[in-house]
Amino acid sequence: MHPQRKAYLLALLSIGFWCTMGTAFKLTLRHINPPLLLFFATSVAFIFLFVVSAFSGRLKSVRALSGRDLLSSALMGLFNPFLYYMVLFKAYSMISAQEAVTLNYLWPVMLVIFSIIFLRQRVTVAGFCAILISFSGTVIIAAHGDLSNFSFASLPGDCLAAGSSLFWASFWILNMKDRRDDIAKMMMNFLFGLIYIAVWNLATGNLALPSVKALAGSVYIGIFEMGLTFVVWLTALKLSSNTARISNLVYISPFLSLVLVSVFVGEKILASTVLGLVVIVSGILLQAYANRKIRREQPKEE
Repeated sequence: MHPQRKAYLLALLSIGFWCTMGTAFKLTLRHINPPLLLFFATSVAFIFLFVVSAFSGRLKSVRALSGRDLLSSALMGLFNPFLYYMVLFKAYSMISAQEAVTLNYLWPVMLVIFSIIFLRQRVTVAGFCAILISFSGTVIIAAHGDLSNFSFASLPGDCLAAGSSLFWASFWILNMKDRRDDIAKMMMNFLFGLIYIAVWNLATGNLALPSVKALAGSVYIGIFEMGLTFVVWLTALKLSSNTARISNLVYISPFLSLVLVSVFVGEKILASTVLGLVVIVSGILLQAYANRKIRREQPKEE
């Protein structure tokens, strides 16, 4: 099979798994609280990544890690999986899955904002407008389309869902600056994340054996949200001759997620949710166009 075709298939497989996450989060949280779900899901993800690293010979690089590498993993593990999923799971326990799915999709916008602040990337008028457009989409979703009264069904939950993107963007900025092998690095991040969430649950007296349904959901999330799917996605990016073509496929994910939420969670998808998501994605696409324009205008190095 041609590498580019294989890259597309692997990317679509990853997106297919990620599309199920809104449903998996919501259904599993009916049987377990957010910190305990994170503990078991992170444990499963770490074990999976450890096995992959062992069979692929990556553990040798782990044994050679410097103190700076360990510090980097400790910091990235704090943002992802610990803070990101703690906040995201809490949001899912407070608001509808459709709101959480769409509001969490602000992470590409936050990544752009952080890139401007910390990586000193240029921002154009179009780029600034794109950010405002995406944020207006979150208002439409949170207000359920009723902008005249401007009341929110659950403002704390909406803020948590949107705020989780801050932690993901923070993690991604740190990850971009760390040139270690992605899978081995992710394994170490999850090791530290597991330590943080274990300490949290011990300190709050929250550790307990989960029910069968809770454990099954935790295993599914640990493998198909946190572990296997990222390995498949990274493989797709490496096989692709143009990573932008692969990355653009991600934009179909939230729309498919809403279909699954409607079918399996039983939520009636509001027109305001779809409209808000379209507005958010439109802003993201406009930002991508603005970034490409900036790159074309940059003088080429001789």
